[in-house]
Amino acid sequence: MQQSRRQFLKAGTLGVATVSSLASFRSVHAAENNVIKVGLVGCGGRGRGAARDALTADPNARLVAVCDAFPDVANVAVRGFKESEFGDRIDVTPETTFAGLDAYKKVIDHCDVVLLCETPHFRPMSLRYAVEQNKHIFCEKPVAVDAPGVRSVIESVKMAKEKKLQLVSGLCYRYDHNVNEIIKRIQDGAIGDVLSIREVYMIGKVWTRPRQENDTEMMFQLRNWYHFAWLSGDFNVEQHVHSLDKASWVFGDKPPVAAFGIGGRMQRTEQPIFGDIYDSMGVVYEYEDGRTVYAFCRQQDNCFNDVEDYLCGTKGHAAIMRGIINGERIPRVDCKRFVQQNQVLFNAIRSGGETYVNNGDYMATSTMLGILGRMACYSGKRLTWDDAFNSTESLAPSDYAWDAQPPTLPDENGRYLVEVPGMGKVYHQVNR
Repeated sequence: MQQSRRQFLKAGTLGVATVSSLASFRSVHAAENNVIKVGLVGCGGRGRGAARDALTADPNARLVAVCDAFPDVANVAVRGFKESEFGDRIDVTPETTFAGLDAYKKVIDHCDVVLLCETPHFRPMSLRYAVEQNKHIFCEKPVAVDAPGVRSVIESVKMAKEKKLQLVSGLCYRYDHNVNEIIKRIQDGAIGDVLSIREVYMIGKVWTRPRQENDTEMMFQLRNWYHFAWLSGDFNVEQHVHSLDKASWVFGDKPPVAAFGIGGRMQRTEQPIFGDIYDSMGVVYEYEDGRTVYAFCRQQDNCFNDVEDYLCGTKGHAAIMRGIINGERIPRVDCKRFVQQNQVLFNAIRSGGETYVNNGDYMATSTMLGILGRMACYSGKRLTWDDAFNSTESLAPSDYAWDAQPPTLPDENGRYLVEVPGMGKVYHQVNR
C-alpha cells in the first residue's frame, strides 16, 4: 500500500468524534440497561487497569473473558478481579480464561467489547480480528511497531468505520479535560501561531523480567517484551507516543515531512536483560510549513527528569502538562481520563447509532511518528515520512510459536545485536 504524505493527509488523520467534543459525550446516556460483555486481551498492569476503568465507566459492563500469553498471568489477573470491588461483575470462568499467542481470538469471540492491551507487536493482528468479528474496541497505544503494522491498522480502521464499530484509543490525554482545555486555548490563538514544540519524556529505568527456568527464547522475550524492539517498538514508540500524540494534536494531526535524530544506550548495557532497545533518543520532526517538533526521551537512572510539552508561539509560550500559558496557570479540575475514555466508548455503544467515535486515524498517525523517530535514530539518516510510512521493513518473526525463533537472537554469550547509527547492527559493549 504505497501512500504519499499528501495522500495520507487527504485520507484524513482526524478521528471521528474525538475528545474535542467531550461535553457532548457527557450528555449521552445508556439507551438500555442491558449488559455489555467485555473481554480483556493482555493481563499485564495496563490490561488490568483498563478492565477496572471499563467496569468503573459503565455499571452494566461485565468482564466475561480474558487472555494472556502466559496462563499464570491470566489466572492471577482473574483472581484479583474477583477479589476486587468489581467481584460481582466478573463472569470469567476457567473456560473463558485463555492463554497462548493466538488466545486473543477466543476472547474476542466471547465479548461485545474488547480491550486490546497486549504486547504492542500483536495489536495490528488482534485489531483486525476484532473488526472482522464486528466487535467494539478499546485499543491501547501504540497500535504497531513497524510501518507494515501501521498500514494494517489503517485498513482495519477503515473497515471499522464502514461497519460503524466504535473504536476508542488508549492515547489518554485526548480524554483529559485539563489537556483539552489548554490545547483548545492554544489552537484558538492564546500564544499566536505555534512555531515549535519541545517534547520531553525523561525518566528512570523501567521494569525488567528475568529469564525463567525452562523458558524458550521466545518465552523470555515475551516476558521481557518492553526491552525488545520487535515487541515494544522501542520506548520512543511505546512510551513517548503520548508526547508525540500531543504535539501532533496541536499541529492538526498532519504528518511531518521528515525527521532525523540521535540515540543509543549508555546505562542499558547489562545483557541480556535489556534486550536490544535504546535508553535515550532525540528526534527533530520537520513540518512542511517550517514548524518543528523537538522530541527528547530517556530512561536512565540518577538523571534530571521531566515530562512536559513546551510550546513556543509568535505571541508567547505554554506548557501543556503544567497547564501554563504565558506564565499563568489555567484553573484545573479533577478528571479521570482513563475512565473518561471508556465512558465515551460505552456511551457511544449505547446511543443507538446517534453517536459514533473512531479514534483510529490519529492513533495510527501518532504511532507512525514514534516509528519514524526510531528509524531515524537507528539509521542515523534523515528520513522522509513517505519513505518511512511505505517501508517494507517488518519486525515480525517467521513463526508465532513458543519454540520459534524471535527476530533478535543472542549469541553464545547472551549478547543481542543493537543498532548503532551509521553502522547497522553490532554487539554493544557489555559491562561485566
